[in-house]
Amino acid sequence: MADRVSPVITDAVTQVNVKVLAESPAMSLSNLYQTISQSLSLSAQNAVTSQQQSNIVHQTTTTQGVSLIYSIDTAAEGDVTGKLLRADTADVLANVIDVVKALKNLNPPAPTAGA
Repeated sequence: MADRVSPVITDAVTQVNVKVLAESPAMSLSNLYQTISQSLSLSAQNAVTSQQQSNIVHQTTTTQGVSLIYSIDTAAEGDVTGKLLRADTADVLANVIDVVKALKNLNPPAPTAGA
C-alpha cells in the first residue's frame, strides 16, 4: 500500500471543506431572514384577525342598538315628546339668562391698556 495520498484527492477534500465554510454565513442569514419573514407575516395575520373580530363586535352592538330603538313603545315616546313640548321653556331660559348676568357681575372685565 502506498503511504502517499494523491494530490487530486487532497485538492478535492480541501475544495469541499472551503465550500462548506463559505456557504455557512449565507445559510445562517437565509435562515434568519426566513424566520423574520414568518414572524412578520404572523403579526400581520394576527392584526387582520383582531380587526375582523372588532368589526364583528361593532356590528353586533349596532344591531342591538337598532333593535332597542325599534322596541321602544311609541306611546311612551309620544308621551315624553308631549311633556317636552308642554314644558315651560321660557321660564328656564330666563333663569339661564339671570345666572349668566350674575356670573358677569362676579368677574368684571379687566381694564384694557388703551382705556
